Amino acid sequence: MGDHQHGHHHDPTHIDWEAMSETLERRAEIYAPLTAQIIERLRAVRPEPRRIVDAGSGPGVISCALAEAFPQAEVVAVDGAGALLERATARAGRMGVGSRLRTCLADLPEGFAEAGEADVIWLGLALHHIGDQRAALAECARHLVPGGALVLLEGGLPARHLPRDIGIGRPGLQARLDAANEEAFTAMRAALPGAKDEVEDWAALLTAAGLTHVGTRTHLLDLPGPVPEQVRAHVVAVTTRLRDVAADQLSPDDLATLDRLLDPSDKESLHHRPDVFLLATQTVHLATKA
Repeated sequence: MGDHQHGHHHDPTHIDWEAMSETLERRAEIYAPLTAQIIERLRAVRPEPRRIVDAGSGPGVISCALAEAFPQAEVVAVDGAGALLERATARAGRMGVGSRLRTCLADLPEGFAEAGEADVIWLGLALHHIGDQRAALAECARHLVPGGALVLLEGGLPARHLPRDIGIGRPGLQARLDAANEEAFTAMRAALPGAKDEVEDWAALLTAAGLTHVGTRTHLLDLPGPVPEQVRAHVVAVTTRLRDVAADQLSPDDLATLDRLLDPSDKESLHHRPDVFLLATQTVHLATKA
């Protein structure tokens, strides 16, 4: 799940994506080197797509990267949050790809049909927000042209931002945060409309959707400290949300440590520490349609 946090400890399905727009955009910009690696893998399978659908596009950072990488392609950014699509349109204009990017306001899986047929569907960290993932993949596959490719981003390892022992609180705080986040993710999934338990064997699920699993690979983003301010701001935002998600599951001591880490006036905080870093992975499953 990388550094995604899911829901709120009172309402696991409620995520205000529009309120998170700046955070989402910053994350995607920081992860751009990793995205570039994935795009190169896609190029080897589908070198000249004419139509690319970025399903669950958010603020369009990846949509615009795809438009830049494939100058012959039309890119359709599909998302259920209008404010995020407005950001995508603005970014496309700034990058000079506005004539080839259009937006489609729709939730998934309905958005696959509304976006229309595609040579490539990029499904990045969006499938796990759909209750019936198996049915959603089948719907996705229906809207790929023969020979089309699906790029599915699901899985990976929790991102790391701090050493095990940070000099305040009990060592191993990040591992405890990860465990709490896993519980929150499970609650989020269970509360989704039409939620169905599914073994997360993505290769098998892609095959069941009628696609050919081409391969799975995990890509690395390694940004050692000292990090640029943009990365530091990202780590602060991620940790703030993790504290919210995990608040009911952590000890008072751990919550007190998190409060210190998030306090700009504390010299031990994430705002000032020289040992903040970003080490993250993203697992990508590539499939094609016969």
